[in-house]
Amino acid sequence: MTLSTILIVILLLLLIGGLPVFPHSRAWGYGPSGAIGALLVVVVVLLLLGVI
Repeated sequence: MTLSTILIVILLLLLIGGLPVFPHSRAWGYGPSGAIGALLVVVVVLLLLGVI
């Protein structure tokens, strides 16, 4: 496993964990999952460009 694969797996797990499906996190909205999703997109683009 390379470092980029591990990074993508960790970001996917954070994205799933950041979804507002629990009663205590419904007031958060989609902010946490949206920010992690944007970070995941940036990492995937950098991976495809060969920077990472």
